[in-house]
Amino acid sequence: MMRSSASTKPINSPSPLLRETLGSIAVLTLDSPGSRNALSEAMIAAIDAELNGIRDDKNIRAVVIAANGPAYSSGHDLKELTARRSDPDKGRAYFAHMMQSCSAMMQAIVHLPKPVIAAVQGVATAAGCQLVASCDLAVASEKAEFGTPGIDIGLFCSTPMVAMSRNVPRKQAMHMLLTGDHVSAPRAREIGLVNDVVLAGKEREAAIELANRVAKKSAYTLKIGKEAFYRQAEMTLADAYNYASQVMTENMMARDAQEGIGAFIEKRDPKWEDR
Repeated sequence: MMRSSASTKPINSPSPLLRETLGSIAVLTLDSPGSRNALSEAMIAAIDAELNGIRDDKNIRAVVIAANGPAYSSGHDLKELTARRSDPDKGRAYFAHMMQSCSAMMQAIVHLPKPVIAAVQGVATAAGCQLVASCDLAVASEKAEFGTPGIDIGLFCSTPMVAMSRNVPRKQAMHMLLTGDHVSAPRAREIGLVNDVVLAGKEREAAIELANRVAKKSAYTLKIGKEAFYRQAEMTLADAYNYASQVMTENMMARDAQEGIGAFIEKRDPKWEDR
């Protein structure tokens, strides 16, 4: 594994998020174990700010989102939300703000023109499970668990449902949403919520290794491919093929496609220029 170019440190103390750079990989680590890495207002803002900075940073080619402590993320900070019930509107405006902010952050992961990989070491529930589902890829510890238990406290996991239903077969997603039951890491792999399960303590390393493998590809090709993947998934079959054909045509005209195909024919390694 590559060594960090700088020591791990809070982005802005006392930020609940750590940022580390390992070569061309940005590692964002949720670092609020006392709150089980809840997606508080500060945590959401910190993740969103980092993603915005990474978007146009040509030195960063992939992102890993990891966490410290026994939980990956327990979801929204319920104490933070409940405290606003004393507002004149009983918290309605703040609740709407938080749900919209969290949803925007999840979409920022999807729209980031670089691959994002979750490294899940512990329990990921509610919006924490949503965070895993929103990442492009996910590696989990064998001890990790996943769940959407809002139903148990009278709060259906409606926003996590959006990401879950786009990653997991409908009946499996509905089972998790309706029962609140946790699923194990091996089961999460079976239903498509995570890509791989590794020995406990190895998930971060495995996620970084996967990120480095992906980062060796053309950044331009990764960008257009990720965007096309998510756009076509919302289209009808005919529209998806029409759109994908246009994308491939434009891709064929790119310098990196010409170089990559030439390198394949000539049996040599390609030299990407990311354009």
